[in-house]
Amino acid sequence: MKFSRTVQFNAVPEWSSYYIGYSNLKKLIHSLEADAATRLALGHHDAERISLIPHEESTTEYDAIFRRALDDELGKICRFYSEKETELLAELGRLEKDIHDFHVRAGVEEASTSSGSSYTAHRHSDVESVAIERHEMLDKNGDGMSMENYNEGDGQFLEISDLKIMLKKRAIALYVSLSELRAYVQLNRTGFGKALKKYAKCIGREMSGNYVPDVVERSYPFLHSTRDALEEEIAEVNFLYASISTNGDIGQAKLELQGHLREYVVWERNTVWREMMGIEKNIQGVGLTNQSLLVSSNPIADALEHKGVLNQPPIEIRTRLGAIRLPRIIFNSSFALLAIIAVVFVTLLAVPIFDQPEQQSCLAILIAASLLWATEVIPLFVTSMLIPLLIIVFRTVRSDDVYHERLNAPDATKYIFAAMWTPVIMLLLGGFSIAAALSKYNIAKVIATWVLSNAGTQPRNVLLTTMFVAMFLSMWISNVASPVLCLSIIQPLLRTQDTSSNFPKALILGIAFASNIGGMASPIASPQNVIALQNMYPNPSWLAWFFIAIPVCIFSILLIWLMMLVTLNPAKGAIITKIQRSNDKFNRTQIFVSAVTLITIVLWCASHKIESVFGDMGVLAIIPLVVFFGTGLLTKEDFNNFMWTIIILAMGGIALGKAVSSSGLLDTIAIGIRSVVSNMGIYGVMVVFGSLILIIATFISHTVAALILLPIVAQVGQAMDDPHPNLLVMGAALLCSCAMGLPTSGFPNVTAICTTDDQGRPYLSVALFITRGVPASVLAYIVVVTLGFCLMKIVGL
Repeated sequence: MKFSRTVQFNAVPEWSSYYIGYSNLKKLIHSLEADAATRLALGHHDAERISLIPHEESTTEYDAIFRRALDDELGKICRFYSEKETELLAELGRLEKDIHDFHVRAGVEEASTSSGSSYTAHRHSDVESVAIERHEMLDKNGDGMSMENYNEGDGQFLEISDLKIMLKKRAIALYVSLSELRAYVQLNRTGFGKALKKYAKCIGREMSGNYVPDVVERSYPFLHSTRDALEEEIAEVNFLYASISTNGDIGQAKLELQGHLREYVVWERNTVWREMMGIEKNIQGVGLTNQSLLVSSNPIADALEHKGVLNQPPIEIRTRLGAIRLPRIIFNSSFALLAIIAVVFVTLLAVPIFDQPEQQSCLAILIAASLLWATEVIPLFVTSMLIPLLIIVFRTVRSDDVYHERLNAPDATKYIFAAMWTPVIMLLLGGFSIAAALSKYNIAKVIATWVLSNAGTQPRNVLLTTMFVAMFLSMWISNVASPVLCLSIIQPLLRTQDTSSNFPKALILGIAFASNIGGMASPIASPQNVIALQNMYPNPSWLAWFFIAIPVCIFSILLIWLMMLVTLNPAKGAIITKIQRSNDKFNRTQIFVSAVTLITIVLWCASHKIESVFGDMGVLAIIPLVVFFGTGLLTKEDFNNFMWTIIILAMGGIALGKAVSSSGLLDTIAIGIRSVVSNMGIYGVMVVFGSLILIIATFISHTVAALILLPIVAQVGQAMDDPHPNLLVMGAALLCSCAMGLPTSGFPNVTAICTTDDQGRPYLSVALFITRGVPASVLAYIVVVTLGFCLMKIVGL
């Protein structure tokens, strides 16, 4: 978790302005980093010789500037601590006196005299011995606060009881405040260390002098004597609370006070903790913004929650028969769209199109599911969960024997749910486990940083290297996580650029385009590849996939890189500093994770040769799951953070594909398309279908396009005179990844368009994205239907 968020999570809301200004210090560090890069760029004609380590005179100046900022923060903290300590000590004195008076009034003067002993003497004594001594003195007096011996009337008893409750509340409040003051010191001490570490990382050297031990730890709030005094004050409150609440049992009093402290955090800061921890969990688990396509928000839910539709009065329509009141929700555009889809579904069920009722039902389900996926009127995975329900209720599937009898609901349930869980789903889970391990233990980031640190300082070289790194990461940690990781690595480059430079735009676009292209590089790189494997018989080996996809990816990236060099001229105004490589060496855990990953990939590549042992590459995917989770390298939380929406989406697509095939609808559609493409060869079909797929996948998500179109493409390829279904399916899957013309065309595009600078301004505009995204899509399409087609023919697809 970032330290700035840690401060937000743990800060006392009323003290928020008195904590270390870590965010401001970070901004200062980044401005010094940018200034260092500018000075270096102006002072060297040969950009390749620029180093991140500035001149000695510059670093001395930076040290002075940063030290002044640290001194200001330290002064603020010291002043606040002194004021707050004085305030709390005064309250402690008042509380001690009031509890003493309470004991006198309640008739336990001997015990109260003990509790009212000089606080000044106590705070300089040993806390443990004083506590034990006073505990023993209380024991001599028995249950002085039990009120059992108090016989002066109900009114006086209630008054004493109320006073006791008030004193307990004051003791609890003081204990909480003193505990917060202790945490305040600890958090600020950590903040200074984090700020100095950040400074050393960005400037390239540590600040002269030992600021923390020589300055911070010699300041009043951070002295050992100050800390000991604070602990004594907390112990004093603990004793006072015990004297009025637990009959002198200090251990029990401590437990109760700690419980009240936890309750205070839960109730008083509930909103801050709950909302911010939810945001942090989403960011850490998914690594994306809420605009993710597969976990998109529900428009209907948005209308209900944010617009308060249900709380608004109904719309009244006057007719001759009287006034009709209708809820406002039905006039919401999303609800209206959902109603239209429902009408289309019912109409397709009622209007006879096919002779077979199961084909009629399947067509209605196919069209309705496609519309729901394309419009995202409800979340994509919800549509996938709806599909098996509709298939079973409308009896869409038939038996696989020669009679093709229509299955009843119980048999259809077994048939569909057996088809939904396939080895391909296990392959997807295995890919998720590898991606989680590589990300969690920073293996992917270390490799990427090492490569980029050797890219030099020429803008064109840095851009090309960054694109290849994004492509490589997409192969293994998916094209969802790859752009997020790459954008975090290049942040030092983005921060040092002038606002007039196109280099940041080229970098962000390059990462998005390369991540999309990388989505075709391996079978686990993207969901559409997994869907393609489900529709290919037999499945191609990993080596065959690499033989086709990697050259296609390389040539596509080179063409897109040249296009951006020509249209954006990223070298103009660019200030390039080398990305620092990590000095940390691979530890044993990272080596183990890398070894398991490599062994799994090798087994996947040889899956056809060891098929007699393991059966399918999906079975091999169990190996990383068992190893990573069995050894504790990945935890239950990591498992919960898997992209289960993609799993459900894939399973829904498999169920729909099985229904379309079993009902006979797929054969009927293929026969109709075959008559249209009968005069075309396999290459002509790929060019035509490829264009259609590219357009559709641009406007809807890549995964949805694959779910809808790949089963049809496979059947068309099978029905041709010269059948090549696997060639068409793989070509179609690759072309789904090529669709990147719009900011919403895929995960990487959404991530790129949402990237902003330190002031919250987006780097990219929609117009800029479209004018580069459409040509990039066309260039990748050309590579797939030329080079990709030839390679697929060579492999024998």
